[in-house]
Amino acid sequence: MTGETAVQMLWFVGAFTLVLSSLFARRLPMADWLKMALAWVAIFGLVFLVIRTWQAVT
Repeated sequence: MTGETAVQMLWFVGAFTLVLSSLFARRLPMADWLKMALAWVAIFGLVFLVIRTWQAVT
C-alpha cells in the first residue's frame, strides 16, 4: 500500500464513520435507518463514479 492509497483509505473510513454516527444519533426505526443507509451508499457510489470517470478522462 502506497502513502497515497493509505491517505485515501483513511479519508473513506473517516467519511463512513461520520455517516454512521449521524444515522445512530438520530435514533430512527430500523426501516428508516436502512433507507437512509442505502441513500448514503448511493451518494458515495455516485461520487466515486464521478471521480473515477474524471480521472480516466484526464
